[in-house]
Amino acid sequence: MLTLFLKGLLIGFSIAAPVGPIGILCINRTLASGMLAGLTSGLGAAVADAFYGCVAGFGLASVSTFLLSQKTLIQLIGGIFLIYLGIKTFHTHTQHTAIKDKANTLWKDFTSTLFLTITNPMTIISFMAIYASLGIVESGARYQEAILIVIGVFIGSLLWWGVLSTGVHIIRHKLSEQFLIWINRFSAMILSGFGLFAFLSAIITK
Repeated sequence: MLTLFLKGLLIGFSIAAPVGPIGILCINRTLASGMLAGLTSGLGAAVADAFYGCVAGFGLASVSTFLLSQKTLIQLIGGIFLIYLGIKTFHTHTQHTAIKDKANTLWKDFTSTLFLTITNPMTIISFMAIYASLGIVESGARYQEAILIVIGVFIGSLLWWGVLSTGVHIIRHKLSEQFLIWINRFSAMILSGFGLFAFLSAIITK
């Protein structure tokens, strides 16, 4: 049982760790609004990873088949949303959000990364490939085992976002306001670039 949990932990951490649009968002939000904003953004991605972990771990073939059959549409939507986030980020000032708006902002941070991770078709493909390579799909037919793996995936993913947000938060106060503004603009352009690439890739492969 512990082995299955540790496998899930490793899967969640390794899938979350590569720096992509979610990582850029997490870094940017930590720099702009503090560690809580980065952690909340990471939580949204971790929940989405756990969802895809469930799909692969519980053998929900109908769900995975549907998601893969709608790959182009999902990629288009995700690309457009990334471009929108890039533009919005570019015009966001690097300052703390007002307290009265904090809860609403954190909720938006959570839902945006949840949506972005869900609309990345490569996530489910990655989970299915890793599960198969580790022999989890063949041996993990029982719900108790699958649940342990999914919990491990969630904690592993969340662990990475915690490490990333904490690290960025530590150096945040050593950076000047002007430097933070340039980082904000640069990350916004990267986000828009990711979105444009996803959008064009979906159109070309359609």
